[in-house]
Amino acid sequence: MNITSQIKQPIMQEMELFEKKFYESMSSKVALLNRITYYIVNRKGKQMRPMFVFLTAKMLSDGTINERTYRGACVIELIHTATLVHDDVVDDSNRRRGFFSINALWKNKIAVLVGDYLLSKGLLLSIDHGDFDLLRIISVAVREMSEGELLQIEKARRLDITEDVYYEIIRQKTATLIAACCALGAKSVSDDEVQVENMRKFGELIGMAFQIKDDLFDYTDEAIGKPTGIDIKEQKMTLPLIYALNHCSDKEKSWCINSIKNHNKNKKRVKEVIQFVKDKNGLAYAEQKMVQFQQEALLLIKDYPESVYKDSLTLMVNYVMERKK
Repeated sequence: MNITSQIKQPIMQEMELFEKKFYESMSSKVALLNRITYYIVNRKGKQMRPMFVFLTAKMLSDGTINERTYRGACVIELIHTATLVHDDVVDDSNRRRGFFSINALWKNKIAVLVGDYLLSKGLLLSIDHGDFDLLRIISVAVREMSEGELLQIEKARRLDITEDVYYEIIRQKTATLIAACCALGAKSVSDDEVQVENMRKFGELIGMAFQIKDDLFDYTDEAIGKPTGIDIKEQKMTLPLIYALNHCSDKEKSWCINSIKNHNKNKKRVKEVIQFVKDKNGLAYAEQKMVQFQQEALLLIKDYPESVYKDSLTLMVNYVMERKK
């Protein structure tokens, strides 16, 4: 049994029912929209976000969940899917998880409208059932994701990101959505704000570790979802690179920044930058930080009673670190 199946084991029934509810939550009277949402549902990823919602809720409630938990999982997946559809338009990307993206098959205009539709369906699902507390958690996540993306674009132009700014970007861009999943799961079964905040923080720390792992992929030759050096080509300042630039001579720094700014399409030069980052221990430092976030996350669930749900969450945290793509 692979690790994802192992993690899913205690919430197998919930995930099956969730898939039906998720598909229903997208339905429309417009045939074109239904064709596109059917395409989306049949090319789903690992569904880590709903898994976080269910596992968190079940760990806190001794294994019992309710309709609010399902709605929380559906809303977060609708919002997440909407952001992916919009991201592909923004990045001019033709593929997503090995399949054609929505904009590649139906063009940008339709993709943007589909993303808007999914976003509105997510918000209405909460409003129609009076889940305003869940809606607040989700709305904060959407705002922060947008701010994080824009902050990254602003900083990429100048290539002057400090380590603190980098953490703020990845906290908003990536970690905030996983934090929302865990907070939603907790809120759907408990009114204890301390518990909800604890789980939100847990999700945030996992999200931070997750993004650093993603950044490290840019420097490895393993067969993953994105080609090596893509962040350098896109002038993205990631943790290994930031560390290398902070621990080199002025001459090396100007060579590296010049390479990223003006020679990022030159394969040989990109390879040299990758080697430079490795030589300056950028990878080792990023890995050390990733482990730090992971350990902090595990500490937050240490005192919860032992259960299969807690075991799965622990597995999930470790999987974030050990995944190959």
